[in-house]
Amino acid sequence: MKELDDEALVALLLKGDQPAFRHLVYRYQGAMRAVAVAIVGSSLADEVVQDSWLAVVRHLHSFAGRSTLKTWLITVTANTAKTRLKQQRRQVQLDDRSGPHGSVDADRFLADGHWRDAPASWHSDSPEELLCEQQLAECLEHTLASLSELQRSVLVLRERQGIELADICNLLDISLSNARVLLHRARLSVFATLEHYEVTGEC
Repeated sequence: MKELDDEALVALLLKGDQPAFRHLVYRYQGAMRAVAVAIVGSSLADEVVQDSWLAVVRHLHSFAGRSTLKTWLITVTANTAKTRLKQQRRQVQLDDRSGPHGSVDADRFLADGHWRDAPASWHSDSPEELLCEQQLAECLEHTLASLSELQRSVLVLRERQGIELADICNLLDISLSNARVLLHRARLSVFATLEHYEVTGEC
């Protein structure tokens, strides 16, 4: 089953093959939930994923192979999540400055968006260092939660799921220039959290 390409897998799914459906869920459930969390947050993510799977089953026949199956599933999930937020999502303009670290020096990043000087490595097997890693992870999750909705969505989709900016723009209905600004400012917030933790050991 692992060796099946998208076309072969879809053919099995359209025949109602149950092992194929289980494989589909196993392969893509994590990515779909990550996209849902990025858009609606963890409290609604499971409901969004459940609704997305229902939509996938109903519309699988419409999958034409113009994109990968993963991209199609993520698009279905993103559209489902955006529908949930349609009444409450505010418009974020290019001059969005939400979050406490919007003024961090942009020179800390290269033109491609990566850090000029990466933070120190946190990998270690000692109990003390593993505890530090856990504390840092909690600090970073707190920082993510403090970002604006779109900053968090763009950052998670780009950095955790590896989705290209052009595809993120389509998923979130934003311009490429807006996506770049949102991603840049979200990265600045994460970088500031890492710097502060390096110095103080606290969030």
